[in-house]
Amino acid sequence: MYSPAIVIEAMINGLMTGAVYALIALGLTLVYGVLHIINFAHGALLTVAMFGVWAAYAAFGLDPYVSMVGLAPLFFLFGYALQRLVIGPASHGDDGNILLVTLGLAIAIENGMLAIFRSDTRTIGGDAAFQVVEVGPLLLSRPRLIGFAGAVLVTVVLWLILSRTDTGKAIRAVAKEKLGASLVGVDVAHIYAVTFGLGCACLAIAAGLLMPTFYVNPRVGNAFVLVAFTIVVLGGMGSIPGALIGGLFIGVVESLGGLYLGDSLGQLGIFLIFILVLLFRPTGLFGVKA
Repeated sequence: MYSPAIVIEAMINGLMTGAVYALIALGLTLVYGVLHIINFAHGALLTVAMFGVWAAYAAFGLDPYVSMVGLAPLFFLFGYALQRLVIGPASHGDDGNILLVTLGLAIAIENGMLAIFRSDTRTIGGDAAFQVVEVGPLLLSRPRLIGFAGAVLVTVVLWLILSRTDTGKAIRAVAKEKLGASLVGVDVAHIYAVTFGLGCACLAIAAGLLMPTFYVNPRVGNAFVLVAFTIVVLGGMGSIPGALIGGLFIGVVESLGGLYLGDSLGQLGIFLIFILVLLFRPTGLFGVKA
């Protein structure tokens, strides 16, 4: 048996990791909520963002927290262009085609990164991963604490954008009824692209929060997107509060699973939850029936 202090410390560190998971899931659930499709390229785009953070550090010595500030708007523009110029035209208005297009993009991006970076694993040097903050008897990871604060801040900002701005209102209108939104003058194609761009910007910020303590290789995004899918299903497809709460919960489950079962089985509880939610509450915690 572990002492209560160790268990509490594991739970708090799990909450902090879960916040970054929630940020990754946020982009996924935002795209689903508006476009009503699953973006299979989500993991590959996260990998590109992580390589971007690594490249900024390797080439210019930029701190990951600094580079993500510049990378986020670049990824918004990249996501906007990708949806407006590739995904939208290639889908021809068919949701089934969008799934195939994003799957094709994921394969193309992953193989492109393999060609450029090979299969080598890269990390950002330094002792940032080992820095801790003492809170009484608890030792909390400093990068995870920063990641938690950053993820919560981004979630709040995104919620404010969706609830208080004209663009946010247009996004919510398109998510609810795209035909009605288009009849009152909303440019649906533009809103689709803005939404996809916001999802990509979330990935860029998540990459900056992850890289101080994690590694990157051309396939690393796949592991994160599996967890993100579980969070989206748990929180409810298209629900932003659900993504945040689901991410925090999954982070705690993973941390406690790693503590009691070992790192190799730490994610076992995540996928058990995924199966149970699909069996007993397929709409998730905050989802609604179609």
